[in-house]
Amino acid sequence: MPGFTFAADLAAHALEIPPAGVISQTLANTDAFKATLFGFDAGQELTEHSTPQHALLQFLSGEFELTLAGEKITARTGDWLHMPPDLPHALVAKNKGKFLLVVLKN
Repeated sequence: MPGFTFAADLAAHALEIPPAGVISQTLANTDAFKATLFGFDAGQELTEHSTPQHALLQFLSGEFELTLAGEKITARTGDWLHMPPDLPHALVAKNKGKFLLVVLKN
């Protein structure tokens, strides 16, 4: 029987976000994908970068300002995002929040 990974209620997952910090926890890492839970305190950011893989983000709590290829959008609890390979992107937490990042491996 194949193995599986199950995580109940990710929004309530006990991820201790440090003051003025960022934390991450890998939930699964297979040949096909990597799933990582992130927690950001208000004001924390990721500067512009890109990745050669498809990326999926599920926003679990908080509000984030995203810059995607120069376009600004706001992501809130419950929002979902797909980013194609090589899309320049950046992120700023407007308040404390969490999101799930799934990177699909080639």
